Amino acid sequence: MVARKPFLAGRQEFAALYGVQGKVVTQWVNRGVLDYEHAVIVSGSPYWLLSFVRGFGQMTPRPKELDERALQQLVASQEPGVWARSKDEVPPLVGLQEATALFGMSTQQNLSAVVRQGRFAPADYKLSGSPLWLLDTLIEAAPALREKSRTVMWAIVPQVEAALRQRRYTGPGSVIVPRGPAAAKAV
Repeated sequence: MVARKPFLAGRQEFAALYGVQGKVVTQWVNRGVLDYEHAVIVSGSPYWLLSFVRGFGQMTPRPKELDERALQQLVASQEPGVWARSKDEVPPLVGLQEATALFGMSTQQNLSAVVRQGRFAPADYKLSGSPLWLLDTLIEAAPALREKSRTVMWAIVPQVEAALRQRRYTGPGSVIVPRGPAAAKAV
């Protein structure tokens, strides 16, 4: 049984809800106005609980106006969904990096091509331009993927599945890797 998916917002959706560009959300993080406490990290990107994002504008020193219409559209695009109050309510999520590890593939590019060609399980989310799946969606899709494939085994790596389920996955995509000027500072 596939778990009910919580409403989420990536960087782009967060920005759209407050009428700013995506880089402004990054600036909020860099300035300490926003953090990742209410976000899950998938394929190296944050995805915040929409319940948190919805109230974020009123928690800042200078209140920000939420675009209710954008919120309704985002919720509609993720239906059926649930309003999670904590990250503990979010079932294990998988992006391209985690899926590559889950299926023991050598490169993310191979999986990206399969996804683009529509030969992979439909994504549960499309947030900030990235496909995301509930782990159970991919586990349930694996037999059909194996059946249709002539070249890829689509075998689940049990250790990766267990780590994702137990929230102790530390492989590719498990952390946000600094980019640009932030990467230079991290060295």
